[in-house]
Amino acid sequence: MSQTSTMTVRLNATLSEFLATKVHQDGAYENASEYMRDLIRPDMERKEQQVFDRLKAELTHAFSSPEDTYQPLTAAEVIARNTEARAKKAKGG
Repeated sequence: MSQTSTMTVRLNATLSEFLATKVHQDGAYENASEYMRDLIRPDMERKEQQVFDRLKAELTHAFSSPEDTYQPLTAAEVIARNTEARAKKAKGG
């Protein structure tokens, strides 16, 4: 189920006048909410792209190693390794 948020934004006179040019019967937007959503979406997409690019770089690096350097691990070994790494990170080390 979708959750909505309401926000109050204070604008100085210059920003308020600019917003008024964007939001009126001749403007590109019907209301200020529509304009805000249009500003937020590209920022959200940029953040998602950064996360994807970081994951892609990590996977590219991981799969660029020669196959003879791979070590077979069981699921239990992977879980133990990750649990240990999280514990070290939580301790600041």
